Amino acid sequence: MLTGALVIVNPKMGTLHKRLGYGYVVSMLLLNSTAFQIYHLFGHFGPFHVLAIMSLICVLGGIIPALARQHVRNWLHWHYYFMTWSVVGLYAAFWAELFTRTLPMGQFWPVVLGATGVTSWLGSYFIRKHAARLLASAK
Repeated sequence: MLTGALVIVNPKMGTLHKRLGYGYVVSMLLLNSTAFQIYHLFGHFGPFHVLAIMSLICVLGGIIPALARQHVRNWLHWHYYFMTWSVVGLYAAFWAELFTRTLPMGQFWPVVLGATGVTSWLGSYFIRKHAARLLASAK
């Protein structure tokens, strides 16, 4: 979560951005692999495994265009949107997990959906707000 936040708030396209970004990608790949390890151990595939697959798609959809930028048209567009949504998804999962584990309530799904919805709405707002500036400044 720390590397994801630092990548977002620090200047783009520099050495720090790349190092933090690679740290984020490795961390997310390890995190997502645990969802699949749990599936193999217990044989249960639920909605959170689907979200882990979506998270993996976002991370790969963000890093592959950056690594293959010479061969991917509009690579920065793909990198920006996939990576920022990856971070939003990570924070949505964090808030949902935190609230369901710490608040005294028995309403699991409304809390998960509420935390995810608010986080996604805020993430969408900031992604759209900064997209034009960030994508134009890197050209």
